[in-house]
Amino acid sequence: MLQLRLTLPRIHGLLHRSPSTVLNNKQVLSLFSGLKAQSLAVASYGTAVEGSQRLFFRQLFEGESFTYTYLLADMAHPDKPAVLIDPVDQTADRDISLIKDLGLKLIYAMNTHVHADHVTGTGIIKSKIPGVKSVISRASNAKTDLLIEHGDKVNFGGVYLEVRATPGHTAGCVTYVTGSGPCQPTPRMAFTGDTLLIRGCGRTDFQGGSAHQLYQSVHSQIFKLPKDTLIYPAHDYKGFTVSTVREEMLYNPRLTLDEETFKHTMENLNLPYPKMIDIAGPANMLCGIQDVAIKAKASAS
Repeated sequence: MLQLRLTLPRIHGLLHRSPSTVLNNKQVLSLFSGLKAQSLAVASYGTAVEGSQRLFFRQLFEGESFTYTYLLADMAHPDKPAVLIDPVDQTADRDISLIKDLGLKLIYAMNTHVHADHVTGTGIIKSKIPGVKSVISRASNAKTDLLIEHGDKVNFGGVYLEVRATPGHTAGCVTYVTGSGPCQPTPRMAFTGDTLLIRGCGRTDFQGGSAHQLYQSVHSQIFKLPKDTLIYPAHDYKGFTVSTVREEMLYNPRLTLDEETFKHTMENLNLPYPKMIDIAGPANMLCGIQDVAIKAKASAS
């Protein structure tokens, strides 16, 4: 039996052929010759992801803070190890239920940075799923089980996330990027936190933020990724779910500016003070353990 596989570029090419175009047998065999038989997995965003059907991906949403949480797992591994990126306290039980329903073994609850608009669900998850380790960047100065730095790899089964330091929204922001090579998903996926949003970016006026750093982070660490890399931010306020590096390089109204104009724009946003920061900030510095943060703040006052 002849086993066939369409890669994304070939699918794109076929879809854009004239309807009147007919491929003869020779052209069909030429198109598929030399291609290895591999499966094509479809993730929840509706885009084809190449690989060996090992990567499970789910995008989850919390409506009050407009936060996206991302669940990834290696389904080819017998333990189905999983990671959860940017969980929210108010939806932690939902995420835990989903993980249990799917028979996944959560090993890491990860944050892209110390959030100011919601309390991370990491602390709740750790209390309810034994063995889960919290993860955040060393530059964030937060307390956690695993401190990561630029260039580190976070492995779960045969899949890994590459850590890229992308400060600017906060001093400790990182972007998690799926790996390259055999058994890694293609196109690559970048979980950008608040550094790069769809047609926007995070503010830079608190928590050690810097417009200069954010601009450099995006252009040197995210825009250098392959153009078809999928962009998954920590928030969206307009109903968008995913973008690509190519799209943001072309259409992002802030990051397509020159750096001086970008800095001037960011310095004149005149945004209100984040309403949750006095609660979320201290709690997230302690892995989302809110009661401990409140008690510590009370005893210090």
